[in-house]
Amino acid sequence: MVVTIGIPTATALNKTFGKPSMWRVGKTNKSVLKKDAKECYLLPDKANRHGLITGATGTGKTITLQRLAQSFSQLGVPVFMADIKGDLTGISQVGGGNQRVEDRLTMLGLKDGFTYDDCPVTLWDVFGEQGHPLRATVSEMGPMLLSRVLQLNDTQSAVLTMCFKIADDGGLMLLDFKDLRALLQHIGENADQFQSEYGNVSKATIGAIQRGLLELESQGAENFFGEPAVNLGDFMQTISGKGVVNILAADKLFLSPKLYSTFLLWLLSELFEMLPEAGDLEKPKLVFFFDEAHLLFNDTPQALVDKIEQVVRLIRSKGVGVYFVTQNPVDIPESILGQLGNRVQHALRAFTPKDQKGVRAAAETFRQNPEVNVETAITELGVGEALLSFLDDKGTPTMVERAFVIPPPSHIGPVTPEQRQQLLANSLVAGQYENVVDRESAYELLKAKAEQMAQTQAALDAQVAAQKEEEEAQKQAEREAKEAEKGNATTKAIGAFATSAARAIGSNVGRQIVRGVLGSLLGGGSKKKSSWW
Repeated sequence: MVVTIGIPTATALNKTFGKPSMWRVGKTNKSVLKKDAKECYLLPDKANRHGLITGATGTGKTITLQRLAQSFSQLGVPVFMADIKGDLTGISQVGGGNQRVEDRLTMLGLKDGFTYDDCPVTLWDVFGEQGHPLRATVSEMGPMLLSRVLQLNDTQSAVLTMCFKIADDGGLMLLDFKDLRALLQHIGENADQFQSEYGNVSKATIGAIQRGLLELESQGAENFFGEPAVNLGDFMQTISGKGVVNILAADKLFLSPKLYSTFLLWLLSELFEMLPEAGDLEKPKLVFFFDEAHLLFNDTPQALVDKIEQVVRLIRSKGVGVYFVTQNPVDIPESILGQLGNRVQHALRAFTPKDQKGVRAAAETFRQNPEVNVETAITELGVGEALLSFLDDKGTPTMVERAFVIPPPSHIGPVTPEQRQQLLANSLVAGQYENVVDRESAYELLKAKAEQMAQTQAALDAQVAAQKEEEEAQKQAEREAKEAEKGNATTKAIGAFATSAARAIGSNVGRQIVRGVLGSLLGGGSKKKSSWW
């Protein structure tokens, strides 16, 4: 038995569910479906029970993703999805002219009456290159998710959590990376002040976190953190009754897998916090596709896995459907896999014993159908074929069926640069996020505080210097006074000495001169007679 897959249109939400669908069941004769083919649907009121799309590379996951996204859009349900390979933007253009699509429609007996159509699209890009800039604040990301991006250990994560607490208590808004860097530097330089209230903080730990931020900045992550932060309501808009398909350009973001997966997890968590309880709805408020979902769980601490499980389990009550897209069901933890009621399994390859084990594990996730050998079928599926099981109107998984995917009515492949620019110019959010806003936050407040402390310290230093100068001047004056007093005493002593010496000199020398003169005149001083006398 072979199946083609789909979601009923907005005009066929009654119990009979009309065309077009995405899945049809029927016996095949080579490449042509017989008239007894039947249709199978993913029911809109069960779409918020989440889902899983799996399969090896090149088996058709992307086309299934595009078909699902367009079907939800036609129902008036907004969609958010990441475009890792850059080829999902074609959903914004009317399809047609693709021979492979024409051949598939002919094979499925759907060529007559098949209508090509497009979807309203909003393009987003964390780096602001291929879409509207998509930003969040550091505070919104929070210490748990940021620790995962920075790949911190338990001790470093605890210190980062403490830093956020200090910021909250001090009224310091953490908006962008420079705010967080300034806070870390402030805490590192004043660790003793925080020790008694918040605990010990080593400079080595602060340094490790700062190095992690530097590495993340080198990958361009600073573009994501800042303002204006994205308004999640912008992801949930409709145009002319069609849900807007929000496409995140992830070909560059995907090169930083931790940032990519953490960003999407943050987005999911923010939706959970923002949306009110909705209960069971006729259709979801938003459908969220998480491509390359295995990245979300690689090297993920158990505490974070528990958080993901909680969000996935509870967000369905907010009217949000989450669809994980990955290669094998074993990529998803069992606690979360059990929350995914709608399954689409494309082909898997079994070249090694490990691959064969993965095929068996994938086959065991379906409700068995006696007419389908699931384990064998998984390895036989061609491109665009799938095994599927959806929730019925009672919420019970249906038996697995073998399926062909009906091609999407939109263009398959990327848009041209000119078409991309036109989409950006005509977007509902054009001009809202392009200009960065840098308002007063932790960086400015800590900088002002540091400058004030520097000025205060400079004034104290000047006061101390002036006091020292005054004391030195006073000491100098005292030294000069003592020197002057000593000088006066010496002068008096020298004067007295000079007077007495002068008298002595006057008397003695005078007598000697007189004696010498009289002696020479009177012949005194020489008892020898002259030779001529």
